Amino acid sequence: MLIRLLRTYLRPYRGPVVLLTLLQLLQTCATLCLPTLNAAIIDNGIAEGDTGSILHDGRLMTGVSLVQVVCNIGAVYHGVRIASALGRDVRAAVFDHVQSFSLREVAHFGVPSLVTRTTNDVQQVQTLVLMTLTLLMSAPVTAVGGIVMALGLDVPLSGVLVVAVPVLGVCVALIVRRVRPLSRAVQEHLDQVNRVLREQITGNRVIRAFVRDAYETRRFAQVNGALTRVSTDSGSMLALLTPTVMTVVNLSSVAVLWFGAHRVDGGDLRIGELTAFLTYLTLIVNSVMTAAVLFMLVPRAEVCAERIREVLDTPAGVAPAAEPVTELPRHGHLEIRGAGLRHPGAEKPVLQAVDLVARRGEVIAVIGSTGSGKTTLLGLVPRLYDPTDGEVLVDGVPVADIDPHLLARTVGLVPQKPYLFTGTVAGNLRYGRPEATDEELWHALEVAQARSFVEGLEGGLDAPVSQSGAKMSGGQRQRLAVARAIVQRPEIYLFDDSFSALDPATDAALREALARETDEATVVIVAQRVSTVRDADRIVVLDEGRVVGTGRHRELMARNETYREIVLSQLTEAEAA
Repeated sequence: MLIRLLRTYLRPYRGPVVLLTLLQLLQTCATLCLPTLNAAIIDNGIAEGDTGSILHDGRLMTGVSLVQVVCNIGAVYHGVRIASALGRDVRAAVFDHVQSFSLREVAHFGVPSLVTRTTNDVQQVQTLVLMTLTLLMSAPVTAVGGIVMALGLDVPLSGVLVVAVPVLGVCVALIVRRVRPLSRAVQEHLDQVNRVLREQITGNRVIRAFVRDAYETRRFAQVNGALTRVSTDSGSMLALLTPTVMTVVNLSSVAVLWFGAHRVDGGDLRIGELTAFLTYLTLIVNSVMTAAVLFMLVPRAEVCAERIREVLDTPAGVAPAAEPVTELPRHGHLEIRGAGLRHPGAEKPVLQAVDLVARRGEVIAVIGSTGSGKTTLLGLVPRLYDPTDGEVLVDGVPVADIDPHLLARTVGLVPQKPYLFTGTVAGNLRYGRPEATDEELWHALEVAQARSFVEGLEGGLDAPVSQSGAKMSGGQRQRLAVARAIVQRPEIYLFDDSFSALDPATDAALREALARETDEATVVIVAQRVSTVRDADRIVVLDEGRVVGTGRHRELMARNETYREIVLSQLTEAEAA
């Protein structure tokens, strides 16, 4: 999976990778030449007292060193650029694909996991690529070249390498084998830590209201401790690498000196050659150690690549049409025909054979008990979900065939939980129509009964808004969300229990102003409050995902027991009449 991911996202950078490979090859060749030149200075210059030879070989050594430095700098520069570009491209690909997900796919992965996969997992793969391009690429050339150069100096003494290199390889393979499952566990526990931390930060008010600080502290300590234990186990395995390699290196050096001293004493080997042999041994073992360190990164990067590919390979539940419709008659006609929705693995569907028709100028209300599928039904129109049965049509065209940008301009949704983005009030209101003027923004705020409190903010339209509007009340957020939909000026308005946080007086004033603003649009309102829906042109009653009644308030009170129960749970018989 890691190779597949890298092959896909490194393809645009084949030229820089080839250039980097050439630079690494030149740098490695220069590194391998230095011990031989050093040996020549010792044997031909110092031992023979030949100053000219020392100066000649010294200048040559200086030139080779300069080549090595320049090539190394160039290789690192290109390696950093390639790795950074790869990380950027993978993050962008994951983000773009997640944006195409329906709520079903987002719920399947979970928000904390998607955040971790987009950030930490990509970072792990990027780190591996960076280390590979700057270090690992030269390691095999150094190891092979070092062995060849060592054999050229003294074949019998090279027997030490025959023992040292395989021992190192076996040790590294055993450690990597143990680290791989631990790497997967680290990423999974990191997901858990992110999930718990996100819940605790988001639900801080609830935690304090119920005085559950100690419980939440223990809960975080539990998942954090599990991550710590797994990370410690993984780190302990990695810690074995350095002492293992250093032990092999030191024993190999002792063996080279022991056998080399006898060969020097016998005249079969010169001092400079012995020094060069020790240097080549160090280069070989260091290259193996470098490869080993990088191979320790491979298991975790493989796990991260699998998690990234899992996201990228998950098909979007609301994929756009191959040839989308880019123009609509703009009549504001909404029709839901026999719509049904069943989540994968669910025992029963959320919606079953739902029919609904809404025309321009009409106000359609949808009411039902908690869990009856009201929010899900509204989510079918802007394609937050796609129905598993039936179809949803806007102006006679299935929403699945409409261009997503056109659908977003045609349908304005005010969700049950209004969300405001970090920025300003104006920036949030212009989210659906960036070209809206300040006058249009103030008009929308006036309709949404939000003008007075926005004028009271320091900066007015330019007043800062924190993430999700945390510093505002629920009613203020709902009114700004309603104003945002009004600024968009769609043909179809969808209000998903969007007035629940408002007091009755503000609710009534907003609905009155909204009725004038949307008299030529189609309006569908989901609400729990009877006073919000009783004046609708038509009321649709949902119960366990089915339509059990349709009509006006008086008609339903007379002949629909489900609607009557909902009304009488909020109003007296006289008030309902």
